[in-house]
Amino acid sequence: MKIDIMTLFPGMINAVMRESIIGRAQDKGLVRVRAVNIRDWASDKHHKADDAPYGGGRGQVMLPEPLYRCHDALTRGEPVHTVLLSAQGAPFTQEKARQLLAKGRFILVCGHYEGIDQRFIDACVDEEISIGDFVLTGGEIPAMAVADAVCRMVPGVLPDEEAFTEESHWDGLLEHPHYTRPETWRGRAVPEVLLSGHHANIVRWRRKMSLLRTRRDRPDLYAAFRPRDKQDRKILAEIEQGT
Repeated sequence: MKIDIMTLFPGMINAVMRESIIGRAQDKGLVRVRAVNIRDWASDKHHKADDAPYGGGRGQVMLPEPLYRCHDALTRGEPVHTVLLSAQGAPFTQEKARQLLAKGRFILVCGHYEGIDQRFIDACVDEEISIGDFVLTGGEIPAMAVADAVCRMVPGVLPDEEAFTEESHWDGLLEHPHYTRPETWRGRAVPEVLLSGHHANIVRWRRKMSLLRTRRDRPDLYAAFRPRDKQDRKILAEIEQGT
């Protein structure tokens, strides 16, 4: 997996993506997340990458030419799927992460200030993605979130596939709660089923907790959920009956 992140602040990207699980995956050659400084493609001696907006208004707008030259240097005329991190974009989801994983390589563009010139978007961007209905100072944090979500699914990055297929949102549900030692902490005990050693009962309990948590915290996901087997249907019936 190869991800190029076009940014005005490569230090932000490198400080995070070279650490922990993703950093180790890069060291092993499983993924490559490269921060590329847009200013390196500015044409003036001051490496200017923004200017005042036409039509007036507050703030600065990122210039199209440095963005285009940076993008062109990365793609070398070949089509590479390009994503702009934008508050106007479609919501980022686990399904979108899987779609990006399947591409093998893509480019993330980080806006900053008041945004970037629309002409660059029209010329080079394939889609816009948002990580939520709020506004940040730049696209670097969303870009790292997208890169992390995709890279962790690359084979070998996590110990096994279950490390992500059993987590929240993989199959439209929130994940079940987790517990570790000690068995009793400040008067709160670990559920007995988790201490039973009975694997089938533990699996069923976790599935039920996942469904209950989703119904409580994300009723929109719960309403859209469809049972995958007979056991799911039985658990759903229990939940509806309050048992």
